[in-house]
Amino acid sequence: MVLYNPKDWFKLIFQFHKSDTFRILIPTMLAVGVYTYIIIYIEIEIWELKYKSTTLVHSFLGFIISLLLVFRTNTAYERWWEGRKVWGSLVNNSRNLAIKINVFLPLDNKESRKNISVLIGNYPYALKESLRSGVLAVELEEYSGLSKEEIFKVEHIPNKIAGLILAEINQCYKNGEISGDQLIILNEEFRSLTDITGACERIKRTPIPYSYSLFIKKFIFIYVMTMPFGFVSDFHYWAIPIVVFTFYVLASLELIAEEIEDPFGLDANDLPTDDIAQRIRVNVKEILLSNK
Repeated sequence: MVLYNPKDWFKLIFQFHKSDTFRILIPTMLAVGVYTYIIIYIEIEIWELKYKSTTLVHSFLGFIISLLLVFRTNTAYERWWEGRKVWGSLVNNSRNLAIKINVFLPLDNKESRKNISVLIGNYPYALKESLRSGVLAVELEEYSGLSKEEIFKVEHIPNKIAGLILAEINQCYKNGEISGDQLIILNEEFRSLTDITGACERIKRTPIPYSYSLFIKKFIFIYVMTMPFGFVSDFHYWAIPIVVFTFYVLASLELIAEEIEDPFGLDANDLPTDDIAQRIRVNVKEILLSNK
């Protein structure tokens, strides 16, 4: 995730980040400029503007496409913000679970404290990578109750780690180290882990409908490709930068929406899930193991 100062206008205007849509669109913008030049050259130099074009149709269509892009970007941002709220809940619930276990468990039960702290700390790492390409063994800390090889035999590793957390808590209950009432309290915090995972997977696996995304791209393409015919009479060769800039604005909005609608990836504007996972691990260890 890109960190920046939103009040530094001058720096932001002239700064070009690697994720900036301008860099991504440069080849296509050049192609649009060349295409526009060819159309205008033919109309002015060969056809000598024998017909009068109008921008009325493009003005009307521009209003329609702006509404579509507003809806598109708002929908994508809602997905990004919902993902951030879900991961914020993961931070809070992991801390709450660790705080309650710290209070309920005897201080001398160091083994259970360590095992639970490792498992809770591993959970966000397993979750963030399961939303990407696959869980990384190097990011998971060793757990005495089960080897990494055994954990990676299952398809859904976050569920496996959640089950191990519950098994550790249940073992403490069987040993008489926590009461039945305390077990019920812990169950509420534990259940939130799977709820958060389900919410993340819903965002990840339910993209914007294909037909809607395809329609917007086709609309932008047709709109930009027909602009030279409508603008040549009024602007002549000045239509070239106008068409290129219009394409840049419309295509940039679509690219931004595509990037943030999946907030769990590795793009520059995606959520900082790596940092959040690290923060959870540090906080949980501080809560459960600082009493040694």
